[in-house]
Amino acid sequence: MASGDELCGSLFCEREIMGSEENNNELYKITTSQQAIASCCGAFVTSLLVTPLDVVKIRLQAQSNSFANGKCFVYSNGLMDHVYVCEDGKSKAWYKKPGHFRGMLDAFVKIIKLEGIKSLWSGLPPTLIMAVPSTVIYFTSYDQLSEVLISKLGKDSDYIPVLAGSISRLGSLTVVSPLELIRTKMQSRQLSYKQLHICINNTLAKDGWLSLWRGWGPTALRDVPFSAMYWYHYERIKKRLCKTFDVHEPTFMISFTSGAAAGSIAATVTLPFDVVKTHKQTEIWEYETLNLSQKKSTSTWTVMKTIVAEHGFTGLFAGIVPRLIKVAPACAIMISTYEYGKSFFRKLNKQKIYKAINSHSS
Repeated sequence: MASGDELCGSLFCEREIMGSEENNNELYKITTSQQAIASCCGAFVTSLLVTPLDVVKIRLQAQSNSFANGKCFVYSNGLMDHVYVCEDGKSKAWYKKPGHFRGMLDAFVKIIKLEGIKSLWSGLPPTLIMAVPSTVIYFTSYDQLSEVLISKLGKDSDYIPVLAGSISRLGSLTVVSPLELIRTKMQSRQLSYKQLHICINNTLAKDGWLSLWRGWGPTALRDVPFSAMYWYHYERIKKRLCKTFDVHEPTFMISFTSGAAAGSIAATVTLPFDVVKTHKQTEIWEYETLNLSQKKSTSTWTVMKTIVAEHGFTGLFAGIVPRLIKVAPACAIMISTYEYGKSFFRKLNKQKIYKAINSHSS
């Protein structure tokens, strides 16, 4: 049986913990590994829910304009854009399956009925090899950097989400770029691991180490501003909604709404860079796979000027509706799942602390 002093001490500790929860949740702060698990779960959920939209979009594109051997298209699993290189005409690749679809809904129904529901996730497994590590690095780094910047700049600084978002995206992009290049080489040439090793060694000997980051520039030019804008607006909208509904921690719906709104704003503003990035990325791989002598890389600004000259200013915002349909739900699902995961781990840590107090006082 606990003495009066022990009970008082236990009650004092409990009051201290409750006060801490109201102020800043410091005692329940989740660990780096818990952040990584939460972001990993978010990545899988996002991929499972968003990939079918892009699979149907690609099947509709293939129906109206068949993919020739060596041509490229961009495939998204909701987390990352990946270049897919079309295989030869005899190939039975998922994007070459015949289909007569009258629209997106008709395509969904017919693919499920004729090919089975698994076909809606065609091409997903190889892209997850890059997307999951990239997402874990990105979200975990964002939270870690935010904590460091809060200690330096104060918790109310508007620079924190901008800086943390930009740096974390730059880091994850730099780590994953060579892996994406290797994946595309394997898919485009059907190489074994031994052949791939020889191919990479030859590329390094010819073009140097920087060739592993080919296409990094236009991707960074789109993704880094996107991340800065996304996190800035997400944090602001989230704070405003938390204040409106008088909650200390964002609910699932607050995170979902904030993520969708912030993703839509960032996607719209950075769309010109997305148009250029897609153009340059597919051009690089078409030269690579068709064994054409690659001409000197065109700068981002030159590509933009060409698009404006040919299609007008609106050409830079081509495909805004499909991009918003893809980006808004992907951002909303990812961030709400991630925040839910963090909330789950905070509650778990809280229970551990209470259990420790109870065992100490008994």
